[in-house]
Amino acid sequence: MAEQDNRVSGYGLGNVDTIMSVDDVAREAEKLAAEGPSRSDLDALVDGDALVQIDNLVAGYGKMEILHNFDLRVGKGQSLCLIGPNGAGKSTILHSIYGFTNIMSGDIFVSGNNATKLSPNDKLKSAGVAYILQDNSVFPDMTVEENLLMGGYLMDSVEQAQTAADKVLEKYSRLRDRRDQRAGVLSGGERRLLEISRALIMNPEVLLVDEPSIGLEPRFIDMVFEILDDLQNTEGKTIIMVEQNAKKGLEFADLGYVLVSGQTAKAGFGADLLDDPDVGRLFLGG
Repeated sequence: MAEQDNRVSGYGLGNVDTIMSVDDVAREAEKLAAEGPSRSDLDALVDGDALVQIDNLVAGYGKMEILHNFDLRVGKGQSLCLIGPNGAGKSTILHSIYGFTNIMSGDIFVSGNNATKLSPNDKLKSAGVAYILQDNSVFPDMTVEENLLMGGYLMDSVEQAQTAADKVLEKYSRLRDRRDQRAGVLSGGERRLLEISRALIMNPEVLLVDEPSIGLEPRFIDMVFEILDDLQNTEGKTIIMVEQNAKKGLEFADLGYVLVSGQTAKAGFGADLLDDPDVGRLFLGG
């Protein structure tokens, strides 16, 4: 009688012998962080021309320090994916750029201007930075069009917001066909499209995208990444994202940072990090 194969696989990328515990991943990742990239390494990834630049950022919540002398560089029209274990500080980076954290020291520059102390409203209206939340932020009892108009709450007039909403609806037929329907009846993928579209009303230059694939079926995940690809490569948006599916995120992004304990352990082009054996072993399942 043939021996039964009782191996357990994870994500289809390795058998039980290659599965690491959360603690093992954290310990191995800490070793990587000991020799993180230099600032000159980060500059080289954007050819010395950063649209979004962070220098020596120390930030967190209340008195809790999450990011430790953190540096970041993203060029105009580039995309950056932040990956790493839970608690590494990935979302805190987005929160800090947008003004949701306590910044203890360091600087954040957008288009060469110091945006460190700007409020979230000023980040959106003056610095051209929009935040797409990971949580379901659609207003279910409002129509699709009304949700879009909410994205223009900082505009000088309702007419300006309506013009911007009409432009977005013209671009996305999925939303245009349902503009008068309650947003609560949309599928998960359509709600995510609405959240992204609402952020476009102010025509931002930089999109902060927190977990674009979270909670979505595979077919909708592909749709969302196609939308983000179009925004980057057709409209020239700069995208900084946190993505739980590290493989998907690195396949999409020009650049990748591996975060560990509030610091960058590795940085490189997305395609190169996909081929990095340490990144593969710790974060890609094999």
